[in-house]
Amino acid sequence: MDWTRLISRDRPGSRLLIILLIAIIAVLLVAPFALTGAKAISICVKIMIFAVLVASFDLLLGYTGIVSFAHTVFFGIGAYGVGITIIRLGASWTSLAVGASAAIVVSVLLALVIGLFSLRVRAIFFSMITLALSAAAQTLATQLSNLTGGEDGIIFRLPPALMPSFRLLDTKVLGLTIDGKVICYYFIFAMSITFVLALLRIVNSPFGRVLLAIRDNEFRAEAIGYPVFVFRTLSNVVAAVFACLAGVMLSLWLRYTGPDASLSFEIMLDILMIVIIGGVGTVYGSIVGAAAFLVAQGYLQDLLKGASAALGSLPGIGQVLSPDRWMLWLGLLFILAVYYFPTGIVGVLRRPARRLDSSSKRSAKERLSTVYRWMGRAR
Repeated sequence: MDWTRLISRDRPGSRLLIILLIAIIAVLLVAPFALTGAKAISICVKIMIFAVLVASFDLLLGYTGIVSFAHTVFFGIGAYGVGITIIRLGASWTSLAVGASAAIVVSVLLALVIGLFSLRVRAIFFSMITLALSAAAQTLATQLSNLTGGEDGIIFRLPPALMPSFRLLDTKVLGLTIDGKVICYYFIFAMSITFVLALLRIVNSPFGRVLLAIRDNEFRAEAIGYPVFVFRTLSNVVAAVFACLAGVMLSLWLRYTGPDASLSFEIMLDILMIVIIGGVGTVYGSIVGAAAFLVAQGYLQDLLKGASAALGSLPGIGQVLSPDRWMLWLGLLFILAVYYFPTGIVGVLRRPARRLDSSSKRSAKERLSTVYRWMGRAR
């Protein structure tokens, strides 16, 4: 059996990237058994959720060339759809399925409306429309307190098998009690793997190739017979569905949803940063970028606290390394990542193999002459 069929024959293209992806997936797989503390497990869950969310956004940005700021709207629809339905119908698997299905239907309809009325607008004008829609959705969720809980959001229960009080086994497995929280973790893990593989299949299908053609040259794609507007609308719909499913995953883990948890513009900024760090136009970049960004975001304060305690005696160092300034250091890390990884981590890791293939046909003398020519220009 050809294992590349599992990833739609989209090879990572670099041994380092393969090792990195295997390491991330392995850590996520054994996290409940190997990691202690709720913070570490929560970061692992966020990596899985954001891998799907960012990959769905990259379907718009990296594969179709659409810059949309309304992606968190569909993320919030998924989270609110599950929460509201469970509160109304009770904590059962049927309610969960109905809520997720209703959220997907609403997301598809809204994405179609956005596509039909907004995708005809070019460049920055479409982005501004989606930005206004995102702000309107957050305001609407805040004001409809009878339905959404307002600014406080809503807390709900899940089916008993996903609640922490549930016990699957009376005995521990490798020192871990298999309760509802562990079951919920692996349920989200299975969902994230399935959705990422589905997105890989989509971007490597004929549909995905047409999206790449539209991104590279929209006028040429239209000239050879592809209905560009239809494909751009379908891309928006597919991305909305997967963003909605990511919101469902978030609601399963938190058992809570609110404007700040699923609709805030800060989530949109995180998505943009993860896309840039991981690499635009690659599904693998969403996994690597989510892991790198969320681990840095989660543990940067702890690192600064330790560094401040160790170097606090030096003049001015304690203030610079204060944990309260973690946003400053996160911004600096982002700038360094963009500077040293202009094509994202995945793009840089894939580059050596391509460079080796292209330069293997050149002689050593030709390569040296090129270096000397560059040095002369620098002077």
